[in-house]
Amino acid sequence: MRMAILIKEQDVHKLLTIPDAIDSVELAFRELGEGRAINHPRQRIRLPGTTLHYMVAAIPCLNAMGYKAYTVSRSGAKFLFMLYSTQTGELLAIIEADRLGQMRTGAATGVATKYMAREDAKIVGIFGSGWQARSQLAAVCAVRKITGVKVYSRKPEKRQAFAEEMSKQLGIDIIPVETAEEAARDSDIIITITTSKEPVFKGEWIGAGAHINAAGSNALIRSELDETTIKRSAIIAVDSREQARIECGDLLGPIERGIIRWEQTLELAEIVCGRIKSRESDEQITLFESQGLAVEDVAVAARVYGLALREQIGEEVPLLNS
Repeated sequence: MRMAILIKEQDVHKLLTIPDAIDSVELAFRELGEGRAINHPRQRIRLPGTTLHYMVAAIPCLNAMGYKAYTVSRSGAKFLFMLYSTQTGELLAIIEADRLGQMRTGAATGVATKYMAREDAKIVGIFGSGWQARSQLAAVCAVRKITGVKVYSRKPEKRQAFAEEMSKQLGIDIIPVETAEEAARDSDIIITITTSKEPVFKGEWIGAGAHINAAGSNALIRSELDETTIKRSAIIAVDSREQARIECGDLLGPIERGIIRWEQTLELAEIVCGRIKSRESDEQITLFESQGLAVEDVAVAARVYGLALREQIGEEVPLLNS
């Protein structure tokens, strides 16, 4: 029996690429859509000053199941993923999972963009310039021929730094803009990846045919999109209705007020496996609401584990039951 291995943050940085992450997450949604994968929604234990989050999933075709547990406190967030074999039940790997989570979150947006955005989409407007914004933009650029990006965030120095860094990384023109309206108008793809409690742009600024990836609203108190955006979106996809019902701040308010119904939403897995069309015309506005699923973590963790074995990376962890 092989020993479990510890895969550290720097190892994940070295091993995992955006194309790898996108391929893995796409497979996860296909397996979920075909009923061959299992996903449990995120749960939280809240204590004064600290919250423990945990999420569990299994993808039998990858011989992979596991859970991600992470804490958030005043000292920051700390992530670990435990990967197990579905065949033997043995622990395969313990993975430090900050980078893993960043890449799988971006990859989910990449998969949604691949299936939902217009084929000729080329201009991106992105709201947010933090850690997660980087993989969001990289994933979109991996699935569409993007020629220009406008970035808006509250602090001018951060959006300037983001534009300079990502321009070099992606080899495209990225411009920091001074207003939210500049970022939203004339953008074929809009990405929101903020912690905002208020809408970050107005729905009337969105052009016909735009696709929106909303990835920051995973709590009731967060809402990046206004009601006009929700009303104008002909197609609204979520990564999981079960999880969205718990924490999608963008949709919970409009649904409570009767603006839309849960029955009007689609699941990305239904689109990926071909059961439902993502858009009927190039004029429709489409929206993907991303909460982040454990099944995404399992797929990407399995990819990292396989790459680590191939490259002989990782520290063996002796365990009593190994």
